[in-house]
Amino acid sequence: MHIIPAIDLKDGQCVRLRQGKFDEVTVYYEAPEESAIKWQKEGAKVLHVVDLDGARSGKIQNLSSIKKIREAFKGVIEVGGGIRTEEDVKILFDCGIDRVILGTVAVENPDFVKNVCKNFPGKIIAGIDARDGYVAVKGWVELTKIKATELAQRMKEHGVWGIIYTDISRDGMLTGPNIEATKALVDSLTIPVIASGGVSSIEDIKKLSKIQNLWGVIVGKALYSGTIKLSEAIKLCWQNE
Repeated sequence: MHIIPAIDLKDGQCVRLRQGKFDEVTVYYEAPEESAIKWQKEGAKVLHVVDLDGARSGKIQNLSSIKKIREAFKGVIEVGGGIRTEEDVKILFDCGIDRVILGTVAVENPDFVKNVCKNFPGKIIAGIDARDGYVAVKGWVELTKIKATELAQRMKEHGVWGIIYTDISRDGMLTGPNIEATKALVDSLTIPVIASGGVSSIEDIKKLSKIQNLWGVIVGKALYSGTIKLSEAIKLCWQNE
């Protein structure tokens, strides 16, 4: 299981939001590439980068910061946040980004997802944000009547590389991940699933590492606040393999 540090970008800085609220923001690095270098030194092989301003506006907003992170980090980088056009997808791949995450557009325009999966095979991830098992869109503002498991199956049929599953009621709250919902999703799919939201301790990492076939887990606030040490979490996952 891969431990994947999150770098959330707002106004060109590395920040964390509390439950996705733009008025509850903590700045951790004014130069986000510094966090990429730090996580690389601690053993990260994959980075999860989110353009928060892009998620709000529906267009890439932090491209210069994304480019700096790409220059600084040697491993795999996945980027999401308001990517809704093939032009934006191509811009990110042209910058050397390895995988692009599609969120809201996966619900609103499935044909678009099908098309980009065909044009960029093995490079598209569907980001599914859910509360109480139902999909939330538009930066978590709107709750749909679509079940997360149903959307995941549809995305698999469209040809996505994998799924990032976020329980948004737990994200940024350090309350522990939703193990049951994550396991149910992993068990229902044959493509990689990355868990996200609420990881607060090494105990949470241990619990998630017991979910057979879970590809990875994204860790954000717990790394920045120091409740999890990245190198320790990575070592634990090696031991459990």
